Amino acid sequence: MEKSKIIMAYVPTRRETDVYPPPEPAYESRDKIWAVMKPILDGIHDLEIVGIEWLNDEGILWDPRDVEKVADYMKQKKVDCLFMPHTNFGCEEVCGMLGRKLNVPFLLWGPRDEVPPEDLTIDRPLDVQCGLFATSMVLRRYQVPFTYIENCWLDSPVLKQGIEDFVRAASVVKAFRNLRIGQISTRPRPFLSVKVNEGELLEKFGIELVPINGTEITNTINDFLENHPEEIQKEMEIIYSEVDCTAVSETYVKNTAALVLTFQYLAERYGCTAFASECWEVIPQNFDIWPCYAFGRLSELGIPVGCETDIHNAISSVMAVAAARWETEVFTSDLTIRNPYNDNSELLWHCGPFPRTLAKEGIKPCMVGKCVGQYEIKGGDLTMVRLGAGDGKYTLLAEEVKGCDGPITNGNYIWVETEDWPQLERKFMYGPYIHHVAGIHGKWKNVLREALRYIDGIEMDE
Repeated sequence: MEKSKIIMAYVPTRRETDVYPPPEPAYESRDKIWAVMKPILDGIHDLEIVGIEWLNDEGILWDPRDVEKVADYMKQKKVDCLFMPHTNFGCEEVCGMLGRKLNVPFLLWGPRDEVPPEDLTIDRPLDVQCGLFATSMVLRRYQVPFTYIENCWLDSPVLKQGIEDFVRAASVVKAFRNLRIGQISTRPRPFLSVKVNEGELLEKFGIELVPINGTEITNTINDFLENHPEEIQKEMEIIYSEVDCTAVSETYVKNTAALVLTFQYLAERYGCTAFASECWEVIPQNFDIWPCYAFGRLSELGIPVGCETDIHNAISSVMAVAAARWETEVFTSDLTIRNPYNDNSELLWHCGPFPRTLAKEGIKPCMVGKCVGQYEIKGGDLTMVRLGAGDGKYTLLAEEVKGCDGPITNGNYIWVETEDWPQLERKFMYGPYIHHVAGIHGKWKNVLREALRYIDGIEMDE
């Protein structure tokens, strides 16, 4: 799966020819809309547009008889989302039919009408907003979830932001629908908090878990160490060029390189988009290293890893990084202690698995001990994401926070500030959440909320 690429079906619509309003003004509206849309869509990275210029002379869908051929074409193109801008009142029937057939995130929008005609004998030429109300009702009746951008002017910043957020939401949906998580060994025995219902994840969401036992991990690492020296050397050179490893033996770095290559190999072999890995026993006991730095390196490579076999954290990580469209790396952290100097601040910490690419400016990332990262990461806006489950109900908590000052500590860390930490702490305590969160730079709560419109069975925790 090309992680960040999104294919959008761009399908303008108008009302049927023999029904008010007349079609001619819709053609002018079509051209005005596209003149604005093209630079917006071209400015979104890894976005491919699939249009319907081939359908008719207009490049507009209005006839219900054409829905089947448009749906078949878009399925062949494997579109990830659908945008149906209304060039006039629009045809609510074709919107409902096509939306249901494609079953992908649906964007509903149309431009504001100009000043209405003063001549009372002339019909209003477009009536876009009126049609948007009609289409929204039909989409509901067809049970097609949709995203709506307010009826705004073509030059409104609301339009550009709305389209960008929609593409990000579609990215989350695409990633979620393709989730296949490699489970490395078993959870640490004391960690009852990371238990999940594997059958329920498959039945409710189609999320597949791929069990990979300790023997396979050990054998694969040994195979890389013994039979693939060039690949090992290349990965070691990357590590040495980017991280201060003076406190770590060459053997440890070599074993870490082999671990990174092993996870990449297993991801390709089993089609895994993420991992939830045991990290206390199998790898330390067999190779005398902690896998922390390797997990951060894998996040840089677009393969999130949930520590301590936390499946829900792996899911949270994929949703978070998909919202950011892989423009930055996701990290797994503990909610650890409150800031002794700021009652609304909390320490996001873990033993050393944060990607070195996130290191605070001016800090040289370093590896210490048995291959754990030790550096503070950069601040700014962040979103903490956590999927929770209890009594068969699933919720997603996404809290936007900001990096702030706090005491220096070991491992990887960042202090973050919230508007009301005690309230958020109670939310985590009463659950259904644990101390692990996926952290991602940027403000992505609205994007994740929008994505959940298209994911049955998970509610946004507000």
